[in-house]
Amino acid sequence: MTPYSNRPSTRLLFVSRRLINEAIQPLFVDPYAGCFVPPHTRMGLENPLKHYCIATKFIDDKLLRTVSHLDGLKQVVILSDGMDTRPYRLNWPSSTIIFDISPDRVFQNAAQKLQGVGAKVPRNCLYLHIPLESTDIQQTLRSKGFNGNRPSIWAIQGLPVMTLARFEEILLTVSGMARKGSIFLGELPAWLAETEFGSKSSTEEWMDNLFMSNGFKASMISYNDVAKSLGKVVKPGEHENILFVSEQLQLSEDQMEARRAEIQNVEEDGDEHSV
Repeated sequence: MTPYSNRPSTRLLFVSRRLINEAIQPLFVDPYAGCFVPPHTRMGLENPLKHYCIATKFIDDKLLRTVSHLDGLKQVVILSDGMDTRPYRLNWPSSTIIFDISPDRVFQNAAQKLQGVGAKVPRNCLYLHIPLESTDIQQTLRSKGFNGNRPSIWAIQGLPVMTLARFEEILLTVSGMARKGSIFLGELPAWLAETEFGSKSSTEEWMDNLFMSNGFKASMISYNDVAKSLGKVVKPGEHENILFVSEQLQLSEDQMEARRAEIQNVEEDGDEHSV
């Protein structure tokens, strides 16, 4: 007699249940994204969307893990297209302050739609917007309360980057504001690497040189590896984006200013004792 576990009907039932479980257990749940989608829009499961979902899940997890290990005020900076729902849908710990850098017009329009569906930031957290069009993003961040002497984590996904020079400006801003040891991660358009075929080795070399020149040590992250760790599968091949994680290796401008003030105080104390 055929063992129960090997019967074709039982195997089919097992496979069917597995497929159903995969379908009903998404990588993440976004209860607010629907307010940005026109009614009756049909959503497919194309490969680029799967890569975006894999990246989103990776960034979500990294943000929450990092923030949960920060003491006191927890600073998160999100560079987005203005419609990022992370401030509302993620379970941020108490005392998290989230700064959103994005196009102002898009952000204001999205904020109205999110308010209309009841989206709220978790209690004891603060959400602040910095227009991408600001003439001095660093100064605007400081005026909103960002402190470069404290740890922070920065994430970029969806931010409209039109040129390599523009991204270098953004990277310079992050480099000047992020305290040593802070994390900068996210997705970048693959064309920024300016490699004709986008070979992994040349892209990695480009990223390493660009980020290191701004004080960061960067690593490319494989979409396939992330998918496997989540029990998912994505088609191999060229991707439209680059997934990365980097660490700040140098002092922020606020840290350097604090260091200069300490040295000046020591020198002044020495002059007083020598009189």
